[in-house]
Amino acid sequence: MKELIASFTDHLRTAIDISETVDLGVPITGVDNILIIGLGGSGIGGNVAAQILSDEIKVPIISCKDYNIPAFVTDRTMVIVSSFSGNTEETLMALEQAEQKTSKIYCICSGGKLEEKAKSKNYPYILIPGGIPPRAAFGLSLPQLFKILAHNQLIEWDNRAQFEKSIDLIEANVEDIQSQAMDLAKKINDKRVIIYAQTDYEGVCVRFRQQLNENSKKLCWHHTFPEMNHNELVGWKEKNEKLAVIILRNKDDFERNQMRMELCKGILTEYTSNIFEIYSKGDSKLEKSLYLIHLCDWVSGYVADINNTDPIEIEVINYLKGSLEKS
Repeated sequence: MKELIASFTDHLRTAIDISETVDLGVPITGVDNILIIGLGGSGIGGNVAAQILSDEIKVPIISCKDYNIPAFVTDRTMVIVSSFSGNTEETLMALEQAEQKTSKIYCICSGGKLEEKAKSKNYPYILIPGGIPPRAAFGLSLPQLFKILAHNQLIEWDNRAQFEKSIDLIEANVEDIQSQAMDLAKKINDKRVIIYAQTDYEGVCVRFRQQLNENSKKLCWHHTFPEMNHNELVGWKEKNEKLAVIILRNKDDFERNQMRMELCKGILTEYTSNIFEIYSKGDSKLEKSLYLIHLCDWVSGYVADINNTDPIEIEVINYLKGSLEKS
């Protein structure tokens, strides 16, 4: 897994090359909203892309992580179906429903049933390399979402220019990223982690939580500012040094949220001394998000190392899938 984490920028470069050569056909028009169908490592890109583009795109982007699609889907909905394996049960069933309502469908996969369907129905699709855990393919799949949106003139976006800035930033800070991640991993390896960030970085929180779940085999949870100030904050009532708070921050977070974060740090110190902050680097929301994601991926890998945990193993998920296939 550490080799895969280290390959993140290589994956981004490969993804850019793929996005520049793929044929997505004639651009479509008349899009009122966008539904991105995908779960787990295949679906997190939808969360991250929606939040990165929230200040630019003029139509809503909704992620679907279920068997069923929302009722708002019509023939004016663009549906992007993302399944790394191409065989995700929930994703394929949701696609069947989407097909009854819209023909504006794009697919991202490494093969499987989704590729077969895309070919048979003439859906534009982007094929990415396979053979690795879906969560490790984030760098391969994320740029394809931006490619599809830019192809259809829903965003003004140059994949190569935008993502190369992030690649350069990460590669210029490799040693610092890994050092910071190892230091944090040593401090949280035996703790229950709570992740906080500003609302428009919740996708980064979700990614970090999922990586701690799968790579580190740790339960954790996340919440966002300012929403957590209206509910979760009241739940902090008992001192517990087995809890660790990680706040993902940006120097340009909204001023009032920064005030809230500082105030909450003071409140939470009454209940745990394990409060840590990770600041992003970069100019754009894309750069900041990918910087934080890559650093947090390293944290999850190092925690697995410290605890002698196999970060690749997902036996319980395989058992669940196998049991469902038999039913």
